[in-house]
Amino acid sequence: MSFDAIPKDLRGLRACLVCSLVKSFDQFETDGCENCEEFMRMKGNKDNVYDHTSNNFDGLIALTTPTDSWVAKWQRLARFTRGIYAISVSGTLPQSTLRDMKNRGIVYKSRDRSQR
Repeated sequence: MSFDAIPKDLRGLRACLVCSLVKSFDQFETDGCENCEEFMRMKGNKDNVYDHTSNNFDGLIALTTPTDSWVAKWQRLARFTRGIYAISVSGTLPQSTLRDMKNRGIVYKSRDRSQR
């Protein structure tokens, strides 16, 4: 991961609904999601960025070594790339994305902890 994936401003941040990676809208549109781009296809697609990210999230975690971090394991982030992550992300994925993930054998677990 390069420093380009780290948000440069705290305003207008969004979090991926699948992995909770936090970036600006422009960063998601330019680079996509480093963890989910294979099936989310946000790179160069504004509609997919709006559909697959949320501006409603709580807390931030900076992960530099996800495989060695107990916080990464606790948040289910240990297999993801280094970066800034939200603790909880509110929002729902489109049904078409959920179907696509299921067809690919990807188990979706909501990152929304506000209901607990």
